[in-house]
Amino acid sequence: VQLQASGGGLVQAGGSLRLSCAASGRTFSGHVMAWFRQAPGKERELVAGITSGGSIKYRDSVEGRFTISRDNAKNTMTLQMNSLKPEDTGVYFCARGIQWSEQTNDYNYWGQGTLVTVSS
Repeated sequence: VQLQASGGGLVQAGGSLRLSCAASGRTFSGHVMAWFRQAPGKERELVAGITSGGSIKYRDSVEGRFTISRDNAKNTMTLQMNSLKPEDTGVYFCARGIQWSEQTNDYNYWGQGTLVTVSS
């Protein structure tokens, strides 16, 4: 499985970005998919995850601002990010998981990351 993340960029606080993740090779149908982010000097953290059945979980700080979705037929996943804040800055990674988890060790396929920079 190869995951390709795209859509990052520079945006002012309050703005929006839409991240996309495309999978090639084996599909991600039947697997947990998630977005993680890593800010400079910090550990990688779960932003949002979505199970194959459509159950969704967000980290508290993005709840109500970010929306995760997936299209199993197209092997794509998106993260709509609204009302962005400077603290949302980081490299965003899409990942396919073995099981639902907030731990990076439970995700065995990763995209290359796309940089999101939110200026104040």
